[in-house]
Amino acid sequence: MQERLGLDASINLMLKLENLQPTGSFKVRGLSNQLSCLPQSVRDGHSTLVTMSGGNYGRSFACALSQRKLKGLVVMPTTVPVDRVCTIRDYGMEVQLVPVANLQDAVDRNVRENGMTFLHSFDDLAVIAGHGSLGFEILEQAGEVNPDIIIIACGGGGMLAGAAAAVKLSGHPECRVYGVEPEGAQTMYQSFQHGCPVAMAVSTIATGLQPPFSGANTYQHCRQFVDAILLVSDSEIASSMWRLHAVGVHAEPSGAAALAALLSGKVPDVSGKSVVVVVSGGNVTAEELQKLRQEFPESRDGRKQSDGNGNGV
Repeated sequence: MQERLGLDASINLMLKLENLQPTGSFKVRGLSNQLSCLPQSVRDGHSTLVTMSGGNYGRSFACALSQRKLKGLVVMPTTVPVDRVCTIRDYGMEVQLVPVANLQDAVDRNVRENGMTFLHSFDDLAVIAGHGSLGFEILEQAGEVNPDIIIIACGGGGMLAGAAAAVKLSGHPECRVYGVEPEGAQTMYQSFQHGCPVAMAVSTIATGLQPPFSGANTYQHCRQFVDAILLVSDSEIASSMWRLHAVGVHAEPSGAAALAALLSGKVPDVSGKSVVVVVSGGNVTAEELQKLRQEFPESRDGRKQSDGNGNGV
């Protein structure tokens, strides 16, 4: 596997395939715990639930609410692929499309004017706790091989925060946990730089990793338990995705971002180490892939060896 991906053969690489989860991404972990923590009146359907999502949380939200016969609204950025909007509507949910910078305003208006109950897609302690199951599962499935490094993509940071906390607090403080963000959506990286959650304009092919701000809860957990945030370009994300597809792993751009950091040499001191890379999602259509091939044709066959130099903060 390592050599087929163009990596140093001394790396003991393990892929955590969250793209095989129900609805195609890791989001079901946090959402399941989040729904279980709601007041009974909300779980009984006395309030419409509203969330904001670039696709994967919205898909899991829609599936879960449909199974429970609950009403929901998903506020989505206008940049998301059309198929994601259609999938959520097919579950019977309403969708409202707004510019990415107006997501929170649209949610707040629905809560204020329509009495809806807001479920945050990442900056919620119940979501973060639910994603802790990813960290526990990595440690369990690795067996006697204690991971030296775990690499996880970061959008809003819920998965990264929960998994990192679970690993560090389970007797593995020496395990390095890295978050990975696109260069065009580096909200957590900039939050680390500024020492507080920040908001910024974002743009990347990894649409699941482009919330325009970091959450207060996710920032606090990441600051405490994550060793560094690494940045990767859209071209590096595309190259990583093509290589995953070549070895039979169907990943979306967001799902390939963590591996992109390893392939492009952004993760320090990896030779001879046991490294877990989380493939966070696989919801990408043939039409989206064709568009990406046209935009990043040079990424399909490019190979970059990891040189052991990192750019974390």
